[in-house]
Amino acid sequence: MNEELTLTILGGVDKDGVPEPVSSLDICKGEIIGIVGPTGSGKSTLIDDIEQLAQGDTPTGRSVLINGERPDAVIRVDPRKKLVAQLSQKMHFLADMTVRDFLQMHARSRGKGPELVDRVIELANTLTGEPISADNYLTVLSGGQSRSLMTADIAVISDSPVVLIDEIENAGIKKQEALQLLSGEGKIVVVVTHDPVLALMASRRIVIRNGGMVDIITTSTGEQDVCGRIAKVDNWLMSLRETIRKGEVVEELA
Repeated sequence: MNEELTLTILGGVDKDGVPEPVSSLDICKGEIIGIVGPTGSGKSTLIDDIEQLAQGDTPTGRSVLINGERPDAVIRVDPRKKLVAQLSQKMHFLADMTVRDFLQMHARSRGKGPELVDRVIELANTLTGEPISADNYLTVLSGGQSRSLMTADIAVISDSPVVLIDEIENAGIKKQEALQLLSGEGKIVVVVTHDPVLALMASRRIVIRNGGMVDIITTSTGEQDVCGRIAKVDNWLMSLRETIRKGEVVEELA
């Protein structure tokens, strides 16, 4: 299923019970989709519907299809067959085990070998400014390290073909690289964001207003150019943050 997976969202109603203008949306493997709208507009409700593989049984009345068909009930409730992984802006581990032990355990549970552990850690370290070691205990990882590790874990070890991300711009990781990593592994990436770089990195973005999907905007060539220019500024700001965090002097701005 994962090789040719297509996710379809069938529209429901907005907060006033009015049918959504967007009645259907197909999302394909490797695609990044943005969800944009004002605070409180219903962006997180949409990803909740996707996470639950809603079948008209949520307040919005939306339905989610897999390859054009309604998913089996077991897919919705069995964590071993879960198609959707979610990465939130707030994430901390509670398990008192090392990074290596955690990744080896996850790989075994997926029927995969321990050789993936080093690759996950290597990728995670491309997303965070704070190096992660295999011998680090999960409970001492910072929020940024935790999210970097889970992003790499989802990309490499997890079988879930759909990844939902809620405001990763506040997650303390290299956000552009994170999205590129996940989509490059063939994941469908749906990201809730207020960040112009992430919104314009998406091939399309869903506009949410009053709880409803009111428009689908396809990212134009002009917007892609804008994205490239503001991404350079964003990367510069990230580099500046790291310089200040390390206690160094930013003389070039004086």
